[in-house]
Amino acid sequence: MKHIYTSLDIGSDSIKIAVCELYQNKLNLLAATSVKAKGIKRGLITDVDSAAKCIKEAFNDISDMVGFKIDKAIASVPSYLAEYNIIKGSTDINGNSSITSRDVMKSLEVAISSKKLEGKEMVTVLPIDFKVNDDMAIKDPVGLRGNKLSTRAVLVTVPKKNVYSVLGLLEHIGIEVVDISINNIGDMYSFKNKNFEEKVSAIINIGSDTTSISIYNRSVIVKSTIINCGGKNIDERIAEYFNIDIVVARKLKHKYALASKKHARSNDFIECKDTSGGSIKINQYELSEIVEDSIKEILNLSKNELNTLTSKRIDYIIITGGMSNIAAFEYASYDIFGENINIGSMKMIGVRNNKYSSVVGNIVYFISKLKLKGQNYTMIDDGENTRSISESPDSTLSKIFGYFFND
Repeated sequence: MKHIYTSLDIGSDSIKIAVCELYQNKLNLLAATSVKAKGIKRGLITDVDSAAKCIKEAFNDISDMVGFKIDKAIASVPSYLAEYNIIKGSTDINGNSSITSRDVMKSLEVAISSKKLEGKEMVTVLPIDFKVNDDMAIKDPVGLRGNKLSTRAVLVTVPKKNVYSVLGLLEHIGIEVVDISINNIGDMYSFKNKNFEEKVSAIINIGSDTTSISIYNRSVIVKSTIINCGGKNIDERIAEYFNIDIVVARKLKHKYALASKKHARSNDFIECKDTSGGSIKINQYELSEIVEDSIKEILNLSKNELNTLTSKRIDYIIITGGMSNIAAFEYASYDIFGENINIGSMKMIGVRNNKYSSVVGNIVYFISKLKLKGQNYTMIDDGENTRSISESPDSTLSKIFGYFFND
């Protein structure tokens, strides 16, 4: 059975889809696409028909790329007002026998049932550690012997509308949602390393309309927030300053500007049309000065939010998102955070662009959940070998969580 997984990121600026195959324990990209988003503002669906059209276009594109129909996916949902609550649960192990994946899932299910979800919907549950009898802080208890298994985990919830707006839209266009996640989790799984496992860490993802700031304690997300500024604010400043169309401003930002004016050339010009149809020459230094000031403003706001979210020392910070791909971005970030800041670097062949960090990371996270369950699964039809989530309970959401908890 081929192990193929698809992930969808519904962004304000673009719809991103990645299809990956897990082969011999290595994740390989089969295809990735990015389609201009419509009907989506600040990560939320504002025009269902427009959003449905561009998402459908993205799925058609990715299906053409891989040569077979893609109609199942992991979907990211908006992380607005997300909450992260520590929960605890335990289950008895009959006959002091070896602990199985089923026992692990039972302990998590008990933990979740202890929390009332008033006006919220569960997105996922992230195990912190396990306890077998009196042995503490075990990361993987499967195969150990004991008569009681206990767990601590983080329950991730968002407002119901964040989930159902996405599920309803995808169901409308014939896409089956296999799992849901939030991009804050996907980002961490894209860049997860020893620093995340041992330290208090943070990720800043600068998107088009918004910037998300997330804090992690030993690879588990504990807090997040969103500020309403991003790459589009920079486009608007460029457009206003040079009196040019915002589409032109965006192209100049990505193809010509630097994030540090110190590395730009004052005698290097590019010619374009202004809004009146006249010709205008823009030098790289002046353009880069606007971009640098705007980026530093976003990073300063992000730094303030980090200080608000936690009083703990943050030892490791990564910046990702499409904006972090701008040339010389690291120099602007050094001025705000010092030289210990890390700019994300997508290393998967075919998606060496940080705008794909969330969508690829959510596939990595999904695979980690399969491992937790000890389950074999693929998102493409492969005869009788493929277990379809359609066989689970009735509603879309119950299918997702029925899949997560039931063999």
